[in-house]
Amino acid sequence: MHIHILGICGTFMGGIAAIAKQAGHTVTGCDANVYPPMSTQLEQLGITLTQGWDPAQLEPQADMYVIGNVVSRGNPLMEAILDRGLPYVSGPQWLAEAVLREKWVLAVAGTHGKTTTTSMLTWILEDAGLSPGFLIGGVPENFGVSARLTDSPFFVIEADEYDTAFFDKRSKFVHYRPRTAILNNLEFDHADIFPDLAAIQTQFHHLVRTVPGQGLLVVNGTDANLAATLQKGCWTLVEHFGVDAGWSCVEPGAGQAEPAFMVRHAGRDIAPLRWGILGGHNRMNALAAIAAARHAGVAPETAVDALSRFRNVKRRLEDRGTVRGVTVIDDFAHHPTAITETMAALRERVGSGRILAVLEPRSNTMKQGVWKDALARSLDDAQAVFCYTRGLGWDAAGSLASLGSRLTAGDDLHVLVQAIVREAREGDTVLVMSNGGFDGIHGHLLAALAA
Repeated sequence: MHIHILGICGTFMGGIAAIAKQAGHTVTGCDANVYPPMSTQLEQLGITLTQGWDPAQLEPQADMYVIGNVVSRGNPLMEAILDRGLPYVSGPQWLAEAVLREKWVLAVAGTHGKTTTTSMLTWILEDAGLSPGFLIGGVPENFGVSARLTDSPFFVIEADEYDTAFFDKRSKFVHYRPRTAILNNLEFDHADIFPDLAAIQTQFHHLVRTVPGQGLLVVNGTDANLAATLQKGCWTLVEHFGVDAGWSCVEPGAGQAEPAFMVRHAGRDIAPLRWGILGGHNRMNALAAIAAARHAGVAPETAVDALSRFRNVKRRLEDRGTVRGVTVIDDFAHHPTAITETMAALRERVGSGRILAVLEPRSNTMKQGVWKDALARSLDDAQAVFCYTRGLGWDAAGSLASLGSRLTAGDDLHVLVQAIVREAREGDTVLVMSNGGFDGIHGHLLAALAA
């Protein structure tokens, strides 16, 4: 079958493309912006890419058009597909019908930590010899790819609550029908499609409704919003993490050379986990992954051992280089809660060292200013804060005024880079946070530091 994918260069749709190719289909695709690294990965798979939305792409005609959620009515290619009555389907629905129907699906949902927790769970199953298929919204370094299809009965997927397509406004994860589901946390986000927290809770409850009675829900026991969601109705066994009665951990002691903690279940010590992953949020992620893996038949002791070799995901406190004693770190954090957790995790690494926080409030929720009043508190541990204000609909300098002289805000990237370089001194860590490319600021910073 020839499948043509609209919006192919997004991480999710690029993963769909890789899986379809591995399943033996002829795959082509298009996007508004075809550029590395996704374009390179897809071309290496033998997938022909087209820049833009020209209806001429309908010749030769594909057997099925798989539509990403970046495509809306008015898109010239989509309008031509509709006018000609050609077959089309959303990415999540195609995946559900073509791949997941016969699989034991392990889905990881939550406002934060989906990519990391999905990667942890996938690695545990891989290390245990179960060779799972997977689709992850990032590139786990243990695998080097974001998606793959295998003959294993297990498939691990990052379960995103964002909407499916212009013609299906349900969350993507409603399509996946998991047997094992992790609910990591739940906060208001995606203000471009959800009017309030209750609307997101409704979608999460739709996911809960799809998990079979003999399945398992692995739920953050410290999250009141998840507890309220389950009160709407739950028909599946629930195991909690982050609480003594469920899966918990003893936090690392001060002065340890390597981050470590004891994994516990129902108050019983399981095994100590020694790894290089920082942050209390990642310890919670690990507990969730261990619990979900046990449901798939992996002993907790085996899971703990596997995580000692887990290598995290790109753009999660990723070291981009050190020049003249100044280290530049890249992270995907773009929500006050994620920023707070990321800052705390980095503080574990640098101790009393100075952190220069560089933020691009790029997500739709951030651009609308939904979290502007909470942003300063999330950055308070930084010795200097640099905010890139391009495209914002609110006054960042005013909202972050409580940071005082520590704050530099502006919409000129070159000026911002120079300000960071002037402030930086040997031993500092520059933490860059954005859910986008930030106009390549990491490379600009390293070059400017070298100069």
